[in-house]
Amino acid sequence: MTSVGEILAVEDNPVSRKLLVATLSTQGYSVTSANTGREALETLRAGRPRRFDVVLLDVVMPEMNGYETLRAIKADRSLRDLPVLMISAVDEIESVIECVRMGATDYLAKPFNAELLRARIETSLTAKRLRDHELERLEQVQKLTGAASAVERGCFQESSLDDVARRDDELGRLARVFQEMAGEVRAREDRLIREVRDLRIEIDEARQNRQVAEITESEFYLRLTAEADVLRGIIGDPKVAGPDSSRSGAEHG
Repeated sequence: MTSVGEILAVEDNPVSRKLLVATLSTQGYSVTSANTGREALETLRAGRPRRFDVVLLDVVMPEMNGYETLRAIKADRSLRDLPVLMISAVDEIESVIECVRMGATDYLAKPFNAELLRARIETSLTAKRLRDHELERLEQVQKLTGAASAVERGCFQESSLDDVARRDDELGRLARVFQEMAGEVRAREDRLIREVRDLRIEIDEARQNRQVAEITESEFYLRLTAEADVLRGIIGDPKVAGPDSSRSGAEHG
């Protein structure tokens, strides 16, 4: 059974375009058509980065021919890896060769054979899917290296690796191990922070107690306390002046 693929068919001739779309649809592909190279570029850019899998591009078109359209596709960073199959008449073979040199994947001669068309598309789809798979893997490897840097900076978020960790291959296992290890490191850091905070509180309390003891046990403090007691005795504070002061007050009474 033919694999489903998103195809953009670019053909200015209405009859040829209708035939091409009908053939591709019958073969199970999802097809979008464009009448000109300019319209094709607008359609591709509106759907980027990965809506379409293959472009079928006619060589001879008004306004912007296949050669110019291909050049624009290959100059666009988000489109340059898209497989492009050139559609040409037999007498346009020199132009097709130049297009292949520019990066076109393959070509089909008019009138095209339906089975050959399917074979060329399937080959292009297989190559693109392999490339997409490798690009996805590379992106996720970059996420892992980025996560390692984030751990060093102290700003790692475990959820940043969730999509990588869902993979069922070695890369996914590595992401899960990384998340687990990073979680353990964060837990140890949090515990250490709490212990340091508690230790600081204990140190502060001990320092305060020591400072209070140093003050209350100093000669200056003891002398000041004695002088305060005498002063309170003079002004008649029985609670502080002691029994002698009370007796003295009674005698005067």
